[in-house]
Amino acid sequence: MGQPVIHFEVTGKDGDNLVRYYSELFEWEIDANNYLGYGIVEREGNTNSEGVGIGGGVAAAPDGSEGLVTFYVEVPDVEVTLARAETLGGSRLFGPAPVPGTDLVIGQFADPEGHVIGLRQEPV
Repeated sequence: MGQPVIHFEVTGKDGDNLVRYYSELFEWEIDANNYLGYGIVEREGNTNSEGVGIGGGVAAAPDGSEGLVTFYVEVPDVEVTLARAETLGGSRLFGPAPVPGTDLVIGQFADPEGHVIGLRQEPV
């Protein structure tokens, strides 16, 4: 069994504007009322008639960069997966790192062509 895509993320310079834009464009309910200002798009209520869909987030890029659009894959161990990504020709961007105020551990890598992929460790 493969590891599932569990989260998408859209980040950029103006997080508030991106939240507004995607909320209006796709009729997503986005809740950015948290101390990180991270706009959460819950899976529930954002699925098709067959129940297909994933949750995600829309926010300002934490490092002030142009941002990116990526997806996150749930893995048993972020460090092990980042190391494997590197041995297969990718490059580690960051992590493993805890998400402040949560029990989540995340990381990101770039594949051999530079596409950014996020990883989230399975909750313990």
